[in-house]
Amino acid sequence: MSRSPSLSSLRLFLQVARSLSFSETARMANLSQPALSRTIKLLEEDLGVRLFDRNSRNVRLSSAGEALLPTVERLTADFDQAFRELQQTFQGERGRVVVGALPSVAAHLLPRVFARFRQSHPQVEIILRENLTSGLHQSLQDRLIDFAISIEPPAPAEIHFTPMLEDDCLLVCHARDVGVLPDPAPWSLFQTMPCIGMEPRSSVRMLTEAAFARAGVVTPALFECSQLATMGGLIAAGLGISLLPRSTLPLLGHDGELAWRVMQEPVASRRIGVLRLMGRSLSPAAQALLDAVMQACDRCIPLMKA
Repeated sequence: MSRSPSLSSLRLFLQVARSLSFSETARMANLSQPALSRTIKLLEEDLGVRLFDRNSRNVRLSSAGEALLPTVERLTADFDQAFRELQQTFQGERGRVVVGALPSVAAHLLPRVFARFRQSHPQVEIILRENLTSGLHQSLQDRLIDFAISIEPPAPAEIHFTPMLEDDCLLVCHARDVGVLPDPAPWSLFQTMPCIGMEPRSSVRMLTEAAFARAGVVTPALFECSQLATMGGLIAAGLGISLLPRSTLPLLGHDGELAWRVMQEPVASRRIGVLRLMGRSLSPAAQALLDAVMQACDRCIPLMKA
């Protein structure tokens, strides 16, 4: 073999082999018959074999042509399939997207978004990485995730933040206590009732401490939970109250045992949005999923503030 044949010449061979007609193949390929004959002749020279036995009336595959035919069918089919998949990737219909999120967002907002997205993009693989704020920032910088849903970074030099919603803080208590608590609740309650807190490194803990400072409240945090489900269990057991963002309520569990009150001024809240690494383009699939998240956010804002 003097050189590798071109894909276009192999496709023409395949058409002639199927139609057994140079004139019909030339017409279908929009070529002159002499040009088609030259292409097949060059292909035969490249391969060093005769591919067709032909005369003025008949065209038949030679033994070498019969041996080549299944290989060409497989090669062209694989090539076409590969480019169909690549086109789907370019259109966002295929691919792999890694999303980072705060646990509260991962549990409350994203599952419904993913379910709808999978219906329209069944060939897109979605990986969800739950983490605290600092871990999400590091994962973005290490390019381990495509984008994240988290709170606004304090120093977004390398991270672009697009706000999605305001997540206001609520006083969460045992259901039996809510009837005796003012609505809205005064901040002084956190000085007169035991206060259960999240662990110091969590974004929720940093948010509540800043809120207490603005309200002039000094209160020790009991238990310092690392999981919101633990927080829910402690409140349901009557061990205290807590200040938590509204988005975390579904993670507490204990339906019917917990209740909440909005807070008096100064109102505390956190901005939740999309974090992306500056200068990094999203794949079509990642962009399509991000668009779906943003659209879902428009519907969830009234819920978050209800």
